[in-house]
Amino acid sequence: MTITKRQLPSFLRFAKNPNLSGQLMLIGLGITLFFIFLAFFAPVFQAWGWLQNPKEFLSNLQVQPPSAKHWFGTSSLGYDVFSRTVFGAQAALQVVILATALSMLIGVPLGMVSGYLGGRLDKVLLFLMDSIYTLPGLLLSVTLAFVVGRGIVNAAIAISIAYIPQYYRVVRNHTVSVKTEVFIEAAQAMGASTWTVLSRYLFFNVIQSVPVLFTLNAADAILVLGGLGFLGLGLPEEVPEWGHDLKQALGALPTGIWWTTLFPGLGMTFMVVGLSLLGEGLNEFVNPRLRRDNGIRK
Repeated sequence: MTITKRQLPSFLRFAKNPNLSGQLMLIGLGITLFFIFLAFFAPVFQAWGWLQNPKEFLSNLQVQPPSAKHWFGTSSLGYDVFSRTVFGAQAALQVVILATALSMLIGVPLGMVSGYLGGRLDKVLLFLMDSIYTLPGLLLSVTLAFVVGRGIVNAAIAISIAYIPQYYRVVRNHTVSVKTEVFIEAAQAMGASTWTVLSRYLFFNVIQSVPVLFTLNAADAILVLGGLGFLGLGLPEEVPEWGHDLKQALGALPTGIWWTTLFPGLGMTFMVVGLSLLGEGLNEFVNPRLRRDNGIRK
């Protein structure tokens, strides 16, 4: 989202006013940046490793609770839970960013072309996108995951399909409204090509809601990825992933080994909350009608 100099004072007041959800947006931004930091520097925080179990550790294998040596304890397989949780954040961000980027790169151009050209193409794309949109996102992702298999790229593809209609519908509706504006008609009268109108005059006027969709879809994609991992359809088993770790930990929970379930669950929860708060805050700034009477003026 591009914020102009004219919008900047309003944005700063929106973020700093304690009576506004801008405060929650800043909290969400802080949580999101924290997980990005963890994911980027994951190798620095690695303790025992997550791909191989040290032989000297496995020879005296014993599940250990959280301690100074293993902050989040160890699992029944000898993995350091803290390392798995941190690398789980890395895997989640890789899949989620790729999935939402794919859906955005497909949905936004389709929405612009469909809304601007109209006609039979618009009707066909509307029918196709509405058909996809009616399907439950998790069910669609599970079905596609069966087809494409495991892996970061494959999981991102399976997840991204469900979000394409959202970008398409939002951008198409904006395009239909904007294409009747005087500046668009003037560009057409001057002989501007379709590509010029779409890229120079329409694009920056119809993408205001795209950053909001991106953050909210990213939050939802984390839950979908967790669901795929819980079903054994997301990433390979040796790759740390919160959903898969939760599935493995549930068997040990009745025996009192609570830490292998708690920390991956908290990681997933906090990342979803952070992205959701960020998305909702951006939504209220981008759409002033959603704001309450809080003293902010456009």
